[in-house]
Amino acid sequence: MLVTHGQPRATRPNAITIGNFDGVHLGHQAMLARLTARATAFGALPTVLTFEPHPREIFTPQSAPSRLTSLREKLEILQGLGVGHVHVCRFTRAFAALSAEEFVQDILVAGLKARYVLVGDDFRFGARRAGDLELLMAMGQRHGFQAEALHTVEAASQRVSSTAVREALAAGDMALAAQLLGRPYSISGRVVGGDRLGRRIGYPTANIQLKHNRPPLSGIFAVRVQGLEAANWPGVASLGTRPTVHANGRPTLEVHLFDFDRSIYREHLRVEFLHKLRDEAKFDSMEALVAQIERDARQARELLNA
Repeated sequence: MLVTHGQPRATRPNAITIGNFDGVHLGHQAMLARLTARATAFGALPTVLTFEPHPREIFTPQSAPSRLTSLREKLEILQGLGVGHVHVCRFTRAFAALSAEEFVQDILVAGLKARYVLVGDDFRFGARRAGDLELLMAMGQRHGFQAEALHTVEAASQRVSSTAVREALAAGDMALAAQLLGRPYSISGRVVGGDRLGRRIGYPTANIQLKHNRPPLSGIFAVRVQGLEAANWPGVASLGTRPTVHANGRPTLEVHLFDFDRSIYREHLRVEFLHKLRDEAKFDSMEALVAQIERDARQARELLNA
């Protein structure tokens, strides 16, 4: 899959869909399936135009949503869904100031040689969100591309959206999140060095580097891990600030892999969150913490074996 940044300079026609694609949920997947089919009909490369950072992280950083996927995770999922090209637009205030007409002319037409553009039914673009589907279709007629919208996708009796996935994760409803995503929710990252506390208390952990602005979930989970010599390696994970150990800790993802004993420092793993066991808690002593970890590990094994 081709990944480009900066000012787009395509050398061949593109069929394009536009959005943040955070989580790449079932609604996004329906968009991508339609895109790849239409790209074949137009003889164009199926292309995703996405933005980094999320626009709300620029304008309202205090209320910006937690990201479901880092940029790397998003690119990995898009590649697996048959996308041929992802162009990552650096979202800045200057970029946001482009008028709707400038966005179409400079980015879609001159930059990406658009032949087909697919958007959601609530799509808005350009400065002050002035552009809508009607304007996009009119400009398509003027510049030689076809534009259309894909309607809402529903699952689990609700509209599929990144917001709905975040709400399910925050509530600890891993089954609902998986229904909306079409797969278990996961976080991937490289194994980095930690303080080795887990090894000292008999539960060594792989510390996964977090690239998320704020993880969309927290607590203790039964997990399966991809990227090791055997797929679906079972384990128990803690995602949170470790209040027993640190008064003002940063979010940390630690995974204890069951029946596993080798160094995996610097390896890249993907952790799938299957069941939430409990919320984080602060314990009065390390002995109490270790006793709870033993209960968590036992419960996680039972759930994963079931």
